[in-house]
Amino acid sequence: MSLLPEQIARSWFDQVWNQGSEQAIDRLMAPDATFHGLAPPAAAPVVGPEGFKPFFRQFRDAFPDIHIDVDKCVTQGDTVAVHCTVTGTHGGDGLGAKATHRPVRITGMGMARIENGRIAEAWNTFDFMSLYQQLGLKPPV
Repeated sequence: MSLLPEQIARSWFDQVWNQGSEQAIDRLMAPDATFHGLAPPAAAPVVGPEGFKPFFRQFRDAFPDIHIDVDKCVTQGDTVAVHCTVTGTHGGDGLGAKATHRPVRITGMGMARIENGRIAEAWNTFDFMSLYQQLGLKPPV
C-alpha cells in the first residue's frame, strides 16, 4: 500500500526537518526530483537528494532546533499543497552569518507533485525576507 500525497508531504516535514533525518530525504525524494524556490531567485532549481542535502545541512546548521508545523494541506490528484509555520533559533553559522541566537517564526507554502511514492517536483515560497529581518541580517542577493 502506497502513501497518499498528503502523508508523504507530512512525513517530509516531520522526518526531514523536525527529526533532521538525511535518510528520509533519500526515501521521500525521487533521485531526479526538482525543487524550485529554495535559493535566491536567480539560482537554478535544486535537483535530486544530493543537490538538496547541502541546502538541508545549511539550514539545520543555522537552526538546529527548527520545527515545521503543517497548518493546512490540500490534495488534488498527485499534487499536494501545504501551508506551514516554521520556528527555530538561529544557533549556527549556516546562513553565512554568525549565530544571533534569536528566535524566528515565518510562514510559507509548498506544493509537491508525487510520483511512485516520492516527491518528484516541488515549489516553495517561504517568507525568507521576514526571517532575515528577524535576525537583523541582510538577505543574499
